[in-house]
Amino acid sequence: MDNTNQPTPMSQDVAIIENLRQARGKMLEEIHKVVIGQDEVIDLLIQAMLSRGHCLLVGVPGLAKTLMISTLAEVLKLSFNRIQFTPDLMPSDITGTDVIEEDRSTGRREFRFVKGPIFSNIILADEINRTPPKTQAALLQAMQEYTVSAGGQHFGLDLPFFVLATQNPIEQEGTYPLPEAQLDRFMFMVNVNYPSRDEERQIVKSTTTDTVGSPQPVLSGEEILALQQVIRKVPVSQHVVDYAVSLVRASRPGDGTAPDFVKNYLTWGAGPRAAQYLILGAKSRALLAGRFNVSAEDVRAVAKPVMRHRLFTNFNADAEQITTDRIVDMLISAVPEPQVADYSHQTA
Repeated sequence: MDNTNQPTPMSQDVAIIENLRQARGKMLEEIHKVVIGQDEVIDLLIQAMLSRGHCLLVGVPGLAKTLMISTLAEVLKLSFNRIQFTPDLMPSDITGTDVIEEDRSTGRREFRFVKGPIFSNIILADEINRTPPKTQAALLQAMQEYTVSAGGQHFGLDLPFFVLATQNPIEQEGTYPLPEAQLDRFMFMVNVNYPSRDEERQIVKSTTTDTVGSPQPVLSGEEILALQQVIRKVPVSQHVVDYAVSLVRASRPGDGTAPDFVKNYLTWGAGPRAAQYLILGAKSRALLAGRFNVSAEDVRAVAKPVMRHRLFTNFNADAEQITTDRIVDMLISAVPEPQVADYSHQTA
């Protein structure tokens, strides 16, 4: 049998990636029917989704964080649930609860699990830092293992599964800072900034009329799962992996490669998950741009959203108003890319 015309797994992956490049432009076009600007934020959300990661969005009220996330769910043809985090929210309000049901024919009573809002493809955890750590932790297992445990049973979540949490940076009264373990579950911390003057003018004009944009779906859940698999297959050179690892290790005050400013400004640096997400983020960024090669520049481009919430400043940094973003910039300047000579002993 002649298989010369049969598509190979490699050619199928190439076709999927080419479709992704085209789909990105279409997704932005559809999202912009509702959301003005915020291209960088939207790109980071898509990169995290393709990498099977979760995002923490930080921004003041009124920047369309919720609208952006719900619109993304429409464009991706995925189910969406919003959970408003409040001080009285219970873990069962997120995961679901057991209820007693009576069988009318037998009179027998038994428990039945009623699924909570976590059972959806995209979850918006709105103002996640307004609920106590016990309730925040209800998300941990779902974010890491894609399962929910209740009543001694395990319930799998529908894939793809993507948690987008929002946090207000200015109102700190009545909030509970996210534990480090939960912060580390988020691939990106994305800063949502004010729009430009032209964008704000357009926002005011478009939202004060009765015309409402209607975005159309671009990618299905099955297509997203296929893209997530392709992302994992993309090869990355040892040079790029070593650069990502060097950046992360240099952020740790106790490491021998740490620059003096790290020892002066940081209490703790980033863990191994940061290097994993640097590579995954670099892969998805390259593929969204239609490139099959992943470069150190791709790593640098995602360094801030990956590392800013994994670096813990000390009193010196706080006194001098040195932010984690500034420290990431300093790390990028201080940590050189590996050179050919660094690998010469391996080929000699």
